[in-house]
Amino acid sequence: MSAPSATSPLLNVLRHRTYRRLFTAQVVALVGTGLLTVALGLLAFDIAGGDAGLVLGTALTIKILVYVVGAPTVTAVAAKLPVKPVLITADLVRASIAVCLPFVHSEWQLYAAIFLLQAASATFTPTFQSVIPQVLPDEDEYTNALSLSRMAYDVEQITSPAVAALFLAVMSYHNLFIGTMLGFLVSAALVIGTRLPARPEPESEQSGFLSRVFRGVKIMAAEPELRGVLWLNLAVAAPMATVMINTVVIVRGEMGRNDTALAITLAGFGLGSMLTALALPRILALVPDRAVMTAGALAGAAALAGLILLLTVGDQLDGAGAWFTVIALWLVLGSATSALQTPMSRVLRRNVGPESYGYIFAAQFSLSHACYLATYPAAGFLGVWFGLPAATGVLLAMTLLGVGAGFRAFSSRQPVA
Repeated sequence: MSAPSATSPLLNVLRHRTYRRLFTAQVVALVGTGLLTVALGLLAFDIAGGDAGLVLGTALTIKILVYVVGAPTVTAVAAKLPVKPVLITADLVRASIAVCLPFVHSEWQLYAAIFLLQAASATFTPTFQSVIPQVLPDEDEYTNALSLSRMAYDVEQITSPAVAALFLAVMSYHNLFIGTMLGFLVSAALVIGTRLPARPEPESEQSGFLSRVFRGVKIMAAEPELRGVLWLNLAVAAPMATVMINTVVIVRGEMGRNDTALAITLAGFGLGSMLTALALPRILALVPDRAVMTAGALAGAAALAGLILLLTVGDQLDGAGAWFTVIALWLVLGSATSALQTPMSRVLRRNVGPESYGYIFAAQFSLSHACYLATYPAAGFLGVWFGLPAATGVLLAMTLLGVGAGFRAFSSRQPVA
């Protein structure tokens, strides 16, 4: 009897026509981005071969730099611009870059394309997040919308690699970039047909550009719970770097498996994330957010330790048993990151008022991605220079640092009388 009550409010928010269209736009863009993730890994492997981890590490570092600088800056700029043209332009730019990627044949071309693509994404995401509280002013509905968006991300982690695997069985991976382009074009079309609310006039003390850029960061630095979230972002970024950068190196390079095996391995990560997200509403009703996030961080650390063991003592990495072990580890990593990320929005919402939602989520988007400036180079560069076990060991240390410092920050919060 409890299941319907847990799921129906989540789906009832789709009765709002404006939000339903925006959510659909988000979903199709996510599917396109998921196809892009698989295709970029294969493109990097074609360009650099065994050094694909180094190329992906550089490309993804560029992406994160754009996110860190761009998200709060765009949020400040977009506070005075109409929402619809910003979203549409960002989607059209992303579609244009995606259709050009099959013609990329050198590292510098790939890096330039990644810069432009992610600059558009850093524009789209904070703008999209800032308009949802206006579309859904009710706090409960807004919370359900955040949960539904997380579920959409988890489902994308499953469907995109699965769709990619089907396509790769019959065609070149270059065609995945066409799917990415179509996803962004459909997203733009949905936004064009949606009536969006006008932006509220900013309060006078918040109207300065620099004040808007740094407002969310200042809030996060001042609140102990939000500082805890900042540290736990590192425990998300370290496992994610392993998945994003070294999956192709492990599956294609170390194990000698094909493109379809790569897509299936990535689908294992998505499956773990989705199953955990489905279970979390019931878990969070009984267990505090901090405990769930800590457990997720420790599970991620355990999976990374298991990967180090496999890479160090595994005698036959080209065997089926080793590949199934990697899929199982990726399943745990997906579950761990979901257990960390899903409660974070609850913590953010609990510590700020509705007037600060746009700023705090933009700051979280920026600062959480800043962690990847350390984890992506560690996964890519150290993997090439010192080997995958050493790189994974550094990422494991980062995960443990994040959970330890995050737990300490949470513990410093004064009890509520």
